[in-house]
Amino acid sequence: MKQITAVMFIFIAVILVIPSLLVVGFSNDDPVPVNTFSSEEDVPDLVVTDGEPMEEKVISVFRTESETIEEVPLEEYIAGVVAREMDAAYEMEALKAQALTARTYIINLLLMDSNLDLPDGADVLDTVQHQVYSNEEEMRERWGTDFDWKMARIKQAVYETQGQIITYNGEPITASFFSTSNGFTENSEEYWTSEISYLRSVESPWDRESPRYEGEASFSVERFEHTLGVSLGDGSVGNVLSRTTGGRVAKIEIGGQEFTGREIRELLELDSTDFTIERVGDVIEVETRGWGHGVGMSQFGAHGMAQEGFTYDQIIKHYYQGVEIQHADSFLGSLMAAEQTEGEVTTP
Repeated sequence: MKQITAVMFIFIAVILVIPSLLVVGFSNDDPVPVNTFSSEEDVPDLVVTDGEPMEEKVISVFRTESETIEEVPLEEYIAGVVAREMDAAYEMEALKAQALTARTYIINLLLMDSNLDLPDGADVLDTVQHQVYSNEEEMRERWGTDFDWKMARIKQAVYETQGQIITYNGEPITASFFSTSNGFTENSEEYWTSEISYLRSVESPWDRESPRYEGEASFSVERFEHTLGVSLGDGSVGNVLSRTTGGRVAKIEIGGQEFTGREIRELLELDSTDFTIERVGDVIEVETRGWGHGVGMSQFGAHGMAQEGFTYDQIIKHYYQGVEIQHADSFLGSLMAAEQTEGEVTTP
């Protein structure tokens, strides 16, 4: 197996064990609203592919709320993921890029055959541990009267990229994404530990227009000290020791202790690792820039690129360096052949 595959295997294992690390752009939050489309007049025509339909891979999704397994055709599953992970009003090329990340993720997961924490018979969970997924009935309830035009856009994005995935050296990538950057994305090893060749820091100036570009949080001094396990005394709150390539806090000294920016973000539940901390009397005020871990594709950045006329493949190749877009036929074929063989072996 190629070296990059081995690296990805290790990295994916980390994702599955620590679910908050990689995949999620919004976690339990809704995507950033942009209100580009707002009425049924904006509903685009769905794209129907020509030619003979091939047998479609079925994804076994474990529905955590009902504790049941839902069998979903692959492209229908991708639509259910995109519907939850990106605002349907985003530009079409951004939605297409999101469809590629969702499809690449599930293909990669299936190829790795890493069934960590998966119930018997399930391929994937419907939560942030893997990818958030809802079926059409659930989205109809969630969207109400906006369902028709929103789902039409999601399906168009999925159909127009049907079967396409993102690869590096011929293998599906770890297609991480997040909501909003601070103007730059992050090198993978500067947030996690593994250096991934295609997850490099790149400019993302479009994010400065995001409603989630700036954020703030405040803490009592007592809570701040207790949460971090420090004693501030009467001095300054902290001293940034180093920053990452993307301009986020790499290391910071607080109360005589050294922390990584990621540790502070997770302990204080901040939006981003690009933050400043100031003490105002008995209150600690924190200002942040960006929303999310910063590695991979910025969703708002993808929307901004699309607004400027960039296509989905250009968006993908900006945020994932040195990658290619190819059809998943060969990967799906091997998966389905393996399933067929397994069925023949187990059939009496």
